[in-house]
Amino acid sequence: MTSSEAKGVGYLGAVAIGIGGMVGGGIFAVLGVVATDAGGGAPLAFMLAGAVALVTASSYAVLSVAYPSRGGSVVFVDRVFGVRVLTGALNNLLWFGYLVTLALYAVAFGNYAATFFSSQGTVAPWALHLLISAAILVPTGLNLLSAAIVARTETAIVGLKLAMLALVGAVGMTSVTGARLAPSSWPSLPAIAAAGMLVFVAYEGFELIANAAEDVRRPRVTLPRAFYTSVGAVIVIYVAVAVVTVGSLSPDQISSAADFALAEAAKPSLGRTGFVIVAASAVLATLSAINATLYGAARLSYSIAKEGELPAALERNVWTEPVGLLITAAAALLLANVLDVTEISSLASAVFLLVFGAVNGAALRAGRAIGAHRAAAGAGVAGCLLALVVLTLDTARHRPAVLGLLAAMVAVSIVGEATFLDRRRRMHVG
Repeated sequence: MTSSEAKGVGYLGAVAIGIGGMVGGGIFAVLGVVATDAGGGAPLAFMLAGAVALVTASSYAVLSVAYPSRGGSVVFVDRVFGVRVLTGALNNLLWFGYLVTLALYAVAFGNYAATFFSSQGTVAPWALHLLISAAILVPTGLNLLSAAIVARTETAIVGLKLAMLALVGAVGMTSVTGARLAPSSWPSLPAIAAAGMLVFVAYEGFELIANAAEDVRRPRVTLPRAFYTSVGAVIVIYVAVAVVTVGSLSPDQISSAADFALAEAAKPSLGRTGFVIVAASAVLATLSAINATLYGAARLSYSIAKEGELPAALERNVWTEPVGLLITAAAALLLANVLDVTEISSLASAVFLLVFGAVNGAALRAGRAIGAHRAAAGAGVAGCLLALVVLTLDTARHRPAVLGLLAAMVAVSIVGEATFLDRRRRMHVG
C-alpha cells in the first residue's frame, strides 16, 4: 500500500468537504438577494454563477494534484508565479475575502434569528445589530476556549443543512406556479447575470477540497472527481431551491421576506412549521459556518504572516489560538454592522472572483507541466474576468461605496505588500 493510499480522505469525504464548504451560510444570506433582483430568472442566475465555479474547479483539480498542500490557493499562486508583490497581495486579499464572508454569515444569522422574535422578522435596529454581533462574538469565544468544538459540531450540521435543503426542494415543488418562472417574468439578461455574479460567494467553498489534498487517497483520480461532483451537486441544489422560492412566492412576498427568503419559501408547502424548521436550521448553519470560517481564517492569517506577507504580530497566539482570530473577528464585526447583505455579497463575490481568476491564471500558465487543459483554464480566466466586469458595473451603478471599499482592500493589499511587508518577507526568507 502506498502512502497516499493509506491516507484517510476518500472520494465521499472530499465531496463532503466541498459541499459543506459551499452550502454554508451563503445560500441563506444570498437567496433573497438573487430572488429579488432576478425574479423568475433566479434559477438561471444560479446556473451562470455555477458555470463559473465549475470551470474554475477544473483548475483547482489539476493544481491540487500537482501541488498538494494545506495552503490551497495561496500555494498554487506562489508556486506558479513565484513569491512576488502581486502574489503576496493576492494572498492578503484572500484573507480579506474571509473577513467579508464572515460578515455575510453574521448578517444572515441575525436576519433568521430575528424571525423568532417577530413573525415578520422585523425587530428594532439595535436588537438586530445585537444578534449580528453575537453571531461573531460567541463563536470567537468558542474558538478561544476549544477549537475542537468546531470540528465536533461541523459534520453534524452539514448533514442537517443538506437534509433541510432537500426537504424544501422536494416538498416545495408541489407549490410551484409555472407562470412565475416563465421568461415573461424575467428582468433583462444582463440583470440576471449581475444577480448571479452578486451571489457568486455562495459557491466559493469548493476550494476547501484543495486544503485537504495532502490527505486524499489516490489524489489523481479522487480530487478531480470530488471537485466536479461537489460543484455539480450544489448547482442542482441551488437551482432547485431558487425554483421553489420564486415559483411559490409572489414578488411582493419575496421582497418583504428577502432577508429570510428560504424560510418563507417553505411556508406554502409546509406551513408555519416548515418556516420555523428552516429558520432554526439557518441559525444553526450560519453559526456553524462562522465557527468554521473563523477557525480557517485565523490559521490563514498565521500562515501568511509566517511567510512574511503579514505583520509579525499575527504570528503570536492568544491562549492557544492565533491572534489573527481576534483581528479577523473585529474586522468582520465592523463590516457586518455597517454594510447590508447586498453590499456584503457584492464585496465578497468580487474578492473571490479576483482570487479565482488568479488561480485559473496559474493553471493556464503551468499548462502541460501539471496536466492542465489550457482551453479550460483560459475559459476560467475569461469567465472570472467577465463575471467581475459584470459585477463591477452593477456595483458602480447601485452600490458605489462598496466599489470604493473593494478598491481600498486591493490597494492596501498591494501597497502594504510592496512596502513594509515585501521587505519583511525578503528578510524572513533570507
